Parts: sequence; C-alpha cells; structure tokens
Amino acid sequence: MDIRENVPLAPMTTFRIGGPARWFVEAATEADVRAAVQHAAEHKLPLFVLGGGSNLLVSDDGFPGLVLRIALRGIEERESAGKRISEAAAGEDWDAFVALAVSRGCAGIECLSGIPGTVGGTPVQNVGAYGQEVADTISSVRVLDTTSGEITDLANSDAGFTYRSSIFNSAQRGRYIVLRVAYALAPGAPPRVEYADLKQYFEGKPQPTLAETREAVRQIRLSKAMLLVPGDEDSRSAGSFFKNPIISTTEYARIAGIVASRGLKPPSYPAPDGRVKLAAAWLVEQSGFTKGYVRGAAGISRRHALAIVNRGGASAADILALKDEIQQRVFDSFGLQLQPEPVFLGF
Repeated sequence: MDIRENVPLAPMTTFRIGGPARWFVEAATEADVRAAVQHAAEHKLPLFVLGGGSNLLVSDDGFPGLVLRIALRGIEERESAGKRISEAAAGEDWDAFVALAVSRGCAGIECLSGIPGTVGGTPVQNVGAYGQEVADTISSVRVLDTTSGEITDLANSDAGFTYRSSIFNSAQRGRYIVLRVAYALAPGAPPRVEYADLKQYFEGKPQPTLAETREAVRQIRLSKAMLLVPGDEDSRSAGSFFKNPIISTTEYARIAGIVASRGLKPPSYPAPDGRVKLAAAWLVEQSGFTKGYVRGAAGISRRHALAIVNRGGASAADILALKDEIQQRVFDSFGLQLQPEPVFLGF
C-alpha cells in the first residue's frame, strides 16, 4: 500500500472544504481494503472510509487518522428469476451506473439519476429520490467486517433499510465496509413516474421511456442546483443538508395549526406505519430563510432551500454556523429538530 501523509481532503469533497488527512491510502482491491483496516488497527489509528465525498463535511483541522478511499471498480451482470442482477464495485460512479442500467433497458433506479457519489455510498444512506430508493432494488451487499476481518454478503433483509438509514450508518456504524452492491433490476419494465415533480414534467405527454425519465430527473435536479455542474457556485454543497422529518399525523396536525392562520398547508407525503413525511425545505423557508440567503462565505442555494453551499472560501465552521442557525429557527417556529444528512468528519 502507498500510504501518504497530510493529504488535502477538500478537493475530494463536493463542498470543497476541510483540512488534510493525517494519513491517506487508496484501495483498488479487496485485499487493499483489508490491509488498510489491519494497518489502522495495528497503529491504533482512527479509520474513515471515503467514497465520492458528496455527502461529507470535513472539519477545518482535517482528520487525525487514516482515510481509506475506496477505488474498487468493475460491474458484472447476470439473469436471475426474471431480474437483471447488476453487481457493481463500491468505487464505481453512481450516476454512470444508473446510465448503464437505463441503456440496458432495466428499470428500478432511473429516478436516482444525477445523484453524485459512488455505488458504495448508496446502501449506507439508503439513497433515494423522486419516489425510488436503493432499498427497493438492492439484493445483497458485499462487505468487509472490520471486527473479524472476514468478507461476507449481507442480504437486503440484513441491512435494516429505513428512510435514509441502514445498519451501516446506525446500529453497526463503522463495522462494515461496503465492497460491492448487487441490484435486482427489471428488464423491459416501465419507469416509475409517481413523484409530483415528475408527473408535472410529463403532464399531457405519452408514457415516457426510461431514458426520458432519467433525463427529466437530471433536468429537475439541475433546476434545483442538485446536479453537479463545474463552475456553478450552487454545486459546492452536499446536496440536501437536512432530512425530511417523518412524523405522526397528530404532530402534522399540530404543525398545520401553526400556519393555518396564514392560509398555508404543510406539504407532506405518505410514510410507513401511517406516518407523514414533511417537506424540510418548506420548514426552512417558512422559518424565514429564502433561497440565496447569505451568511458570510456560506449560504443557501439560490435554487433549493435545503442545500447549504460554499459561496467561495467558506470554512467548515461557517457551514456549521449556518446549519445551527437554520435548525434553531425551525425549532423555534415549529418545535421540530431538523436532522442533518451529511457525515461530519474530524469534529
């Protein structure tokens, strides 16, 4: 392994913020991953696994341990029980993988187009958008168990998928390193056009193809500054910074009562167990934050109220200060504590 010292992490994140990794290694094989984990254990170094850096805020001081960047590549396909099993290595670019699936006429992840990052990050956060989430199609996740050093395959049912969560970022955080992910896709199936934005996009038009749906999702994401575009200031972000709160119908009624006098109704979507998913962007805007809000070198995207952006030269401290301000004002306005989506490293 080529272990390097004091490697800048900011260029490896979409925020373009943060200090260096004290130690850094890139793993191109499963053996490299295992060796890096062993090295960190033997030298008592904190270990952090880095994928595409699209859901990450690195502290200004950097990270004092070993950053392991996953660079595993390769995609294999096979047929099984009428499904196309597409197995991708963790270091593969996610959007390129979605594009490949669509080009093969396989449905199941077309609405997840344009999401930055790598394949390995998708099961961790149970990535989802526009009516789909990867838990709908993941059949298994190949992982390295850092407690035993063994490589094993976890079934979908073992991953504990819930909204934006899995065992990988909750109950078993830090235990498993994702190496490969197998997705069971549907050849020849129609695209999923159920989300309001997509329905509006295709209103009055014939049933779209998978390719047309993918392009529509990318265009919608672009309109909200959720598509990484070189040189676009609003792209220096981690995407949606806060999760949409999932609340009870009683809690929803309470919040609706707060804004009823203003003639407003909180936008919501059905959630599991009879609960309600509340739009975090609406909460942010109704708490007084407008798109384009500026707080020093940090701010809110001019096209999406949930994206905190680096306006240029922002520090991690600047981003955290704005995060805290938004959370406090939403809490003061609605009694809800917004939960951030990004991973915070080195704080």
